[in-house]
Amino acid sequence: MPLIVILILVISFIAALVRSTLGFGESLIAVPLFLFFLPATTAVPLSVMLSIVIALIIVIQDHRKIHFYSAKWLIIYAVPGIPLGLLILVYGNEILVKTVLGLLIIGYALYTLAAKSTRNLTKDNQWWLFICGFLSGVFGGAYGLNGPPLVVYGNLRNWSAVQFRATLQAYFLPVSLLGFVGYAAKGLVTAEVNYYFLIALTTSIPAIFLGRWLNRKLNSRSFLRYVLYGLVVVGIVLMLMAWYPELTTIA
Repeated sequence: MPLIVILILVISFIAALVRSTLGFGESLIAVPLFLFFLPATTAVPLSVMLSIVIALIIVIQDHRKIHFYSAKWLIIYAVPGIPLGLLILVYGNEILVKTVLGLLIIGYALYTLAAKSTRNLTKDNQWWLFICGFLSGVFGGAYGLNGPPLVVYGNLRNWSAVQFRATLQAYFLPVSLLGFVGYAAKGLVTAEVNYYFLIALTTSIPAIFLGRWLNRKLNSRSFLRYVLYGLVVVGIVLMLMAWYPELTTIA
């Protein structure tokens, strides 16, 4: 079996397992690791196609646990944030922006881990939906980091592990589909991408079901702690990508 196939199988399994267990984070695993041996024009569409499959399966599995109202407004408010994110991507100082974003993400996670009590919303709040939805659009448009602001809102709403996992996928599914349409329109969904995608499914699909089992084993307190640890990792990876871009440009 060629080494590239083995690497795709392993990376896809780990990324899908993390996404299925925590509800987010697979792109920060899959894309940087894929970029070690695949060009960006292959790695990014491949990651988006995997994201669609993961989100679709989870939505089908746990559609009764989705907070559709929250997901709807988070998506709506994300739309105007995407152009601002693209402007930041094109004109912003990449090192500065990624470092600031990384520090903000890590700071929020560490603060929440250390705080004895945090603010909670007993029902959906349009102001917080706007803030978190808009920022998810900005982060996503700039660097594909939609997840952290969604984590903040899920934490505020005190969603259970199952609700958190399911609701985030109701957000990610249409967003990933739009991304796929864009890549397809640009001719980036090639025969090579489809071939690697089919290979990746052989390990990512079992990982989705394993992740669901792990998600249901976690109580709310443990789940939140792991999610926050995940945010710390996201922040660290983001800053490493800013200061050491050669880590993801070996290919």
